[in-house]
Amino acid sequence: MAISKKIASSMENSSWIRRMFETGNVLRAQHGADKVCDLSLGNPDVEPPAAFQKALEEVVAARVAKKHGYMPNAGYPDVRARVAAQAGSEQGVSLRAENIIMSCGASGAMNAVLKTILDPGAEVIASVPCFMEYASYVDNHGGTLVLAPSRPDFNLDVEAIESRITPRTAALIINSPNNPTGRIYPEETLRRLADMLLSAGKKRGSPIYLISDEPYRKLAYAGAKVPGIMRLYPHSIVVTSYSKDLSLPGERIGFAAVNPEADEAKRLADGIILCTRILGYVNAPGLMQRVIGSLQGVSVDVEIYRRKRDLFCAALAGIGYQFAVPEGAFYIFPKAPGGDDLAFVEALQEELVLVVPGRGFSMPGYFRIAYCVDTPVIERSLAGFQRVIRALKS
Repeated sequence: MAISKKIASSMENSSWIRRMFETGNVLRAQHGADKVCDLSLGNPDVEPPAAFQKALEEVVAARVAKKHGYMPNAGYPDVRARVAAQAGSEQGVSLRAENIIMSCGASGAMNAVLKTILDPGAEVIASVPCFMEYASYVDNHGGTLVLAPSRPDFNLDVEAIESRITPRTAALIINSPNNPTGRIYPEETLRRLADMLLSAGKKRGSPIYLISDEPYRKLAYAGAKVPGIMRLYPHSIVVTSYSKDLSLPGERIGFAAVNPEADEAKRLADGIILCTRILGYVNAPGLMQRVIGSLQGVSVDVEIYRRKRDLFCAALAGIGYQFAVPEGAFYIFPKAPGGDDLAFVEALQEELVLVVPGRGFSMPGYFRIAYCVDTPVIERSLAGFQRVIRALKS
């Protein structure tokens, strides 16, 4: 066999998100791009802020010695200091440059963190529905992802998470605003979670790390606030990217932030720096580091996504779909009419409308819509949504 059995199996069970995106490419070739409504991929359609273009041009034009050379493995010290100031403000704690490790996006940060903390056979808990590539990231470093159900309103179920803690539990991953639901976890829930994790850590004599995956932090609507996990729980690590809030997914730039109050915080940060190097991510893109260094606190106009959300939600509710209105990110996660998410997605595909089945987030019976698309695409898709729900109800 040319490839390993493990990778062959992974290819068979590859990401539903990417699978639907590839299906979209086939349908666009067959029917024309203007006929296909691809709502499968969270690829931001809002252009980066004007400040990004200005900063990019300035960085490119600047004459700097060894401009394209190697840098410290954790990134440029001045950029890390600026990122630390902004992240510390968001988290409600004091962060310094040494607490920040620049990364190749949130996924690069997540992999470096997991390699640092996982021993073979370790377990990592995640609340479903969740981004299921977490399972691959954990497996990359010898661990197993353990899934815990959420509440009916998609809030964290602290008791369910607690019931899944074992002596092998190394960490818990949370994601707020959540992909795929758009749910923002309330501070009260996060406080209860923090208290539970502290108690569990004391009982076993070692802390459980809380990894907060936050690429959608700045995409929150109607003044909603995303609580900072670092001020609530000491053994916390934030991983994030600028893919969504600056619309830079192709530039692969993000960072990991280690809570300075975490157990052996310096050693943990040093481990992540080492793993950034030995995983082959050396270094986070230098050009983009310099650009985002001057853009701390800047983001795209969230109102653009809010208007799309409101348009889509009003139309879907009028047609008869059931869902919770998302508080952030750019996804809607409705119940699949008829209960079979795969059958529903296939029926919708016949209408040239692409969404992702809930089983792609370990929650069958639902489906995910990504509304980070042009408004005319949303409007064209509605007839397909209406025809499919009518057919399933007839």
